[in-house]
Amino acid sequence: MNEFNPIQTPSLKGITEKTKGDKVIWALVLVLALVSLLVVYSSTGLLAYKYNRGNTEVYLFKQIVFISIGLGVIYFSHRVNYKIYSSIARVLFLISVPLLVYTLFFGVSLNEGSRWIRLPLINLTFQTSDLAKLALFMYLGRLLSKKQDVIKDFRKGFLPVIIPVIITCVLIAPANLSTALLTGATSMLLLFIGRVSMKHLTATIGLALIPVSFLVITAIVYYDKEEGRCKDLPALLEIARMPTWIKRVQNFIYDSKQVDKDENYQVNQAKIAITKGGIMGLGPGNSEQRNFLPHPYSDFIYAIIIEEYGIVGGAFIVLVYLLFLFRSIRIFRKCPYAFGAFLALGLSFTLVIQALINMAVAVNLFPVTGVTLPLVSMGGSSFLFTCFAIGIILSVARNVEQQESPEQLNQTQNPAVA
Repeated sequence: MNEFNPIQTPSLKGITEKTKGDKVIWALVLVLALVSLLVVYSSTGLLAYKYNRGNTEVYLFKQIVFISIGLGVIYFSHRVNYKIYSSIARVLFLISVPLLVYTLFFGVSLNEGSRWIRLPLINLTFQTSDLAKLALFMYLGRLLSKKQDVIKDFRKGFLPVIIPVIITCVLIAPANLSTALLTGATSMLLLFIGRVSMKHLTATIGLALIPVSFLVITAIVYYDKEEGRCKDLPALLEIARMPTWIKRVQNFIYDSKQVDKDENYQVNQAKIAITKGGIMGLGPGNSEQRNFLPHPYSDFIYAIIIEEYGIVGGAFIVLVYLLFLFRSIRIFRKCPYAFGAFLALGLSFTLVIQALINMAVAVNLFPVTGVTLPLVSMGGSSFLFTCFAIGIILSVARNVEQQESPEQLNQTQNPAVA
C-alpha cells in the first residue's frame, strides 16, 4: 500500500503544491461553482423540454465542462507572473477596439442588438464586450501605475486614462447600454482610487449623466399612464436600441400595475419566484417559476436561487461576493507594486458590481439588464472571461505571498531554482 500511494497521487499533489494565491478566494470560487451546478441543472428544465426532449442532463454536462475549463483557466492564468499582463495589456486593448467596431456593424443580432461575433471553424459566439472590459481594466492598471507622478495633470495624467474608458464605453453602449454604464462606473471608481483629480472625475461624471438624464426624462415624457404603455416615439428616437432602453426605464419607474403585463413580464415572474421562496425556500430542484421566467439560467438565475433556497440562500450569495471583494481589497493593500494593486482591484470591482447589479435586477431594485451572475449563470464566453479575471487576481495574490515569504522570495530571485 505504501508503494502505491506515491504512484497514485503525484499529479494531484503537484497541482496542489503549485496552487497558490488567496485560499479564501479559491474556496469562494468552488462554492459558486457548486451553486452554479445545482441551480443551472434545476433551471434548464424548460430549455431541455424545447430543444432536448426534456433531457436536462445535457445542460448539466455542459456546465460541468464549462466549470472544468474555467477552473483550468484560473489555474494556468494564476501561474503566470502578473507583471506579464502589463506587457500584453496595451496589445489586448488595441485588439478589443476593432473587435467592438466589427461587432457593432457585423455582429450576431440578439434582442435587436449586435453583441456577439461568431468564431470561424468552431462556429461559436462570444461577447466582445467581455474581452473589452478585461482588456480595459488591465490597461487602466498599467496606465495608473505609470502615471502616478503626473496623475493630477489634465493633459499628461487624466486624458491618457480617460480616453480608453470613453472609447470602450461608446463602442459597447449601442448594443449593450447596461454593460457600458457598468464599465464606466467601475472605471470611475478605479480612477478615484488611483488618485485622479476629483474635479476631473466630477466633470466627467457630470457629462456622462447628461445622456442618462435624457433617457430618463424621455421615458417619463413618452409614457401613457392611461394605457400603461410607451407612446409612439418620433423617428429621431427610433435609433439603435433606444426604444428598448426607454421601455425598460418606464417599467422600472412606474408601478407594475400601470405597466403592460407583457412589457413587465420578466420582473413580475421574478417577483413571484421570490415570494414563493420565502425565508427558507422550496428546496433544491423545486422551483416552479423556472417554467415561466425567461432566461432563469442566466439573467434571472438569482430569482431561482431565492425561490429554491429562500432569503437565507440569497443572502449567502451576497455575502460570498462581498467576501470576495474584501479579500481582493486585502490583496490591493498588501501588493507592493502599483500595477498589481490596481489590476486586482479593478477586476474584482467589475465582477462584484456586476453581481450586485444582476441581483438588484432580480429583486426589482434596478432596471432590467442583460448582465449575468458571475460564476453562477450558465456557462458561456462571459463565464470563461470571468475565470480569466479571477486567475489574474490570484496571480497578484500569489506574488504577494512570495513577497511575504523569504524562502519563496529567495527561490524566485535565484535563476537556478527558477
